[in-house]
Amino acid sequence: MLEELEIHNLGPIRSALIAPAGGMTAITGETGAGKSMLLSAIRLISGGPSDGGRVSVGANEAWAQGVFEVASSPAAVAAAHEAGFEPEDGELFLSRKVPASGRSRSMLSGRSVPRSVLGSIAAELVTIHGQADQLRIASSTRQREFLDRYAGDDVALVAYGKAWNALRAMDDRLKRLSSQESSMRQQADYLRESIERINRIDPQPGEMAELRARRDRIENAAEIAEGVNRALSALDASQVVDDVESSSATDLIDRASQALRAIHVDGVFSELADRLDSISTDLSDVVFTLSGEVDNDLGMEDLDAINGRIHELDELVRRWGPELSDVIAWRDQAVFDLEDLDASPEKVSQLQAEREKLFGEALKAARAVSKRRVAAAKELAAKVTAELESLAMSGSKLEIHVSEREHLDASGADGIDFLFTPFPGSPQMPMGKSASGGELSRLMLALELVAAEKHVVAGGSVPPMTFIFDEVDAGVGGKTAVELGARLAKLAQSAQVIVVTHLPQVASWADEQYVVAKGEMDDGSIATTINQVRGEARVHEIARMLSGSESEASLEHAEELLKSSVLD
Repeated sequence: MLEELEIHNLGPIRSALIAPAGGMTAITGETGAGKSMLLSAIRLISGGPSDGGRVSVGANEAWAQGVFEVASSPAAVAAAHEAGFEPEDGELFLSRKVPASGRSRSMLSGRSVPRSVLGSIAAELVTIHGQADQLRIASSTRQREFLDRYAGDDVALVAYGKAWNALRAMDDRLKRLSSQESSMRQQADYLRESIERINRIDPQPGEMAELRARRDRIENAAEIAEGVNRALSALDASQVVDDVESSSATDLIDRASQALRAIHVDGVFSELADRLDSISTDLSDVVFTLSGEVDNDLGMEDLDAINGRIHELDELVRRWGPELSDVIAWRDQAVFDLEDLDASPEKVSQLQAEREKLFGEALKAARAVSKRRVAAAKELAAKVTAELESLAMSGSKLEIHVSEREHLDASGADGIDFLFTPFPGSPQMPMGKSASGGELSRLMLALELVAAEKHVVAGGSVPPMTFIFDEVDAGVGGKTAVELGARLAKLAQSAQVIVVTHLPQVASWADEQYVVAKGEMDDGSIATTINQVRGEARVHEIARMLSGSESEASLEHAEELLKSSVLD
């Protein structure tokens, strides 16, 4: 939702600040006052093209900024995250500077970003229905996206997306086999030879560390033997020399324990004897382990064989390391890669058979999507046609054709065409080419109304969006204008609506109203001001819109119109 729009030095607008209502906001004012500059500001912060010629006379640059509440728009938050931004307090600031000469500068929450970033985020927040903007709906892609959003159930689309991605991956695999056969064959030969070499040496996890440890023991065998013997002589000399008479550490500790246990007086003596017994047990374990080392004839190992094995493993590590574990991992991955590089006729035939299976699954999923679209198209067209009756377009008709294409693509197997008949007897024409700006705006209003109602009835919620309507009231008056205002107010119950209008019957339905007017500045120049009107000021503005004057009769009429412009 657009919480605030601030503009400086854009066309005739020197400075303006607008805080639209969460529901419906009307922008009114005399023709030529500069209402179009508000739409220009929205287009700028939405990533639209800039024009230095629209900078106010005498100013160096124009600046516009929109503050959007995005906490309730996961798609907008996701787009911000993709650009590396985290909304602060659930808000994003989209701004644009346009110099009188030179390139414009786009900013998101105070940081410079490519213009496309503003466009991707604004696309999730703002939809402008103006004559220049509605040409986008003329594309089949936009029409398909609208129809899919109306249908609402994404299960079939997600299932098709998975099937399509699997089919594309297989097509890419087959394409690589056919277009890169020569280079792939060379790569396959390299992988095959490398795998054979590694397998011939057959490295084992942890083998290098174990071999180096064994080599260290052999090279230091004499030092190890001397140290072990000296330690055993001190701890238990009987392990080294038979019939030894000198006392060892274990014997002395055992004697000390026995001496303490012979004391039959209360005290700590028994506890100390237990501690000595525990020490004696630990020493016995040490003696047992060391005695095993005495019998280990380290000199019997073949040092040359160990060094030769280490050299072989070092060669592997230099090529596919840096560690032996990396060599083993590379070999295991190469086995899988070699399968993909095997361009033998048998392999190609196998992949083509798998491709046929995947194509069948994707086609089945595409037909499920198509069935859902056909049903949604029939319902949407009928409801929009009925809605047009209340928008001064009696006899107008929308038809949505869902036709099966000969090929699949990322969207399925359907061609989507929105065909509009603006009046009885008129030929069907593609939407966007068969209606005036006002008619197309009202058609889009009907589409948005029907889509919003569908989600509400289904118990869902309309994705938070700001709809901006321009020229929606062109060629409309009287009771039809009242109904048009009511339909805009109805849409505003589930979305934010900003409408630029010259009809009091439309403006009277708004929750907030802003008046755009030209006036003389202190320096004698003419500039546009934008002011919010409430209470009596709004009554006077509605009266001016009704009759061009603020007579007592027009003021009474304005009050009655405002009081009656309330949804049941």
